[in-house]
Amino acid sequence: CELRPVVDSSSSEDDAPEAVNLIGAPFDQVMGAFASLDRKVVEVDLVFFRGSKDELKALCAGGGPAAEEETITITVVQNKGAKDETTRHIEAAAGCNVRQVLTDNGINVYQSVTRWTNCKGKQLCGTCIVNVTGGAGSTNRKSLDEASTLRENPESYRLSCVTFAYGDVTVETFPPVKAAQWTR
Repeated sequence: CELRPVVDSSSSEDDAPEAVNLIGAPFDQVMGAFASLDRKVVEVDLVFFRGSKDELKALCAGGGPAAEEETITITVVQNKGAKDETTRHIEAAAGCNVRQVLTDNGINVYQSVTRWTNCKGKQLCGTCIVNVTGGAGSTNRKSLDEASTLRENPESYRLSCVTFAYGDVTVETFPPVKAAQWTR
């Protein structure tokens, strides 16, 4: 983890404090880094590491991160089982938000009128449901809120707005949902 202080816009760039490396730091050191921030700091950016244990060790030893960004493939099955079923393969950066990638590529993840009345990816409406049929282990864990929202549906169903893909995944849009889903 790295703590990057952000100063207000009236300060010059030369006054900007340096980032504090907190990789492997104990809790007290992290809290000490927050406590030692100058009063000019109006917010902080916390940068977390996502990678393998070997990559983290290399970074801690002074090695740099990989030069190129890892890309993944999101395979999207639209209208599964219908005559107009289509499959698209979308290249995206590892760690991307599934809903954002799909909507940026013109794929509708909303059913019915929720296409126009949804929460725009804020996890408030529970209507951007996709079925992750492949590569579920390459996504983030389902939160308690998400699990509660999808409680009557199969375990592979996810809210695309809070699903992040770190490896190749396959998703189906418009999976059949239980009646309780539409009472939200």
